[in-house]
Amino acid sequence: MYRPYAGDGPEPIGVLLIPKFAAMAFFSAIEPLRVANRMAGRELFAWRSLSEDGGPVEASNGMRFMVDGALAEASTLPTLIVCSSFEPQLYESKRLLAALRRLARAGVMLGALDTGAHILAKAGLLEALPVTMHWEAVPGFREEFPEIEVSEELFEVQRGCFTCAGGTAALDMMLDMIGRKHGQALARAVSEQFIHDRIRSSSDHQRMERGTRLQITNSKALRIVDLMERNLEQPLDGPALAAAAGITPRQMERLFRALLQDSPVGFYRQLRLDRARSLLRQTDLAITEIALATGFSSASALSRRYRERFGLAPRDDRRDPLPARGGPDDIAVAPRGLR
Repeated sequence: MYRPYAGDGPEPIGVLLIPKFAAMAFFSAIEPLRVANRMAGRELFAWRSLSEDGGPVEASNGMRFMVDGALAEASTLPTLIVCSSFEPQLYESKRLLAALRRLARAGVMLGALDTGAHILAKAGLLEALPVTMHWEAVPGFREEFPEIEVSEELFEVQRGCFTCAGGTAALDMMLDMIGRKHGQALARAVSEQFIHDRIRSSSDHQRMERGTRLQITNSKALRIVDLMERNLEQPLDGPALAAAAGITPRQMERLFRALLQDSPVGFYRQLRLDRARSLLRQTDLAITEIALATGFSSASALSRRYRERFGLAPRDDRRDPLPARGGPDDIAVAPRGLR
């Protein structure tokens, strides 16, 4: 559960911004605190934005944010939330991981938005705890930390730690925290201010329902796609997929052509290639390992199909980072807490 706060004055919450952090998740976490203060008519919360060294941090959208201080100042905070996004492993310095471990030993409650769970896991702070994160980052995380349970929840609140899928899920998590600490009436009032008509529970789906996402309602096709998505490492053959849906392979072929404009084989391959691209960009696994993790017999087999789908070889896709955006003048000021 969220740790109770019995100190004097507003409850301080720190947010550690990791380079390329998700600005949407950051503001979705901070803005409910600001509005809670306004709706309550008193300062319930104060927040501080931090970076590892106290310098500005560039978000994934290219904007650069000034912060309130360095991570070294977090030892006085009861709660610190790690906010990251793309390629968190690039910023997991030994100094950062050691600092997080010191904070955990000192009793600071640690939280994570989006891929912040990857950083906490790398620091060894998530053992035996179910965690959640943005669905796109889950495959890579599971490959690197197979011993850690990953849920599909919007957010997970455990003893001493909480994690969140990021994006607007951060809003729901903070509304949940506000409700538990200061009453559901205040949480609902804050939610209404954001024209957020329903406070989602932790168990709400991160992604659209599969049928909505694919724009199909046929239960047999959805059953087959579900089996495909759950069996990417060891793909099932056509007869097995068709049998699971209670139809013949020929019927399955016609169904996919009519509803998804692709053959079952082609659709399945696309799912596996999408997973391969995710692993390629989110992990440092060798291409051979990625091939095996996505059901390809070899790195060359993966590379051939990968080039057909994405127009470049896997090694070139990995070598091509997100383009740098924004210049030295693109500096925004992260919102400061009321002090």
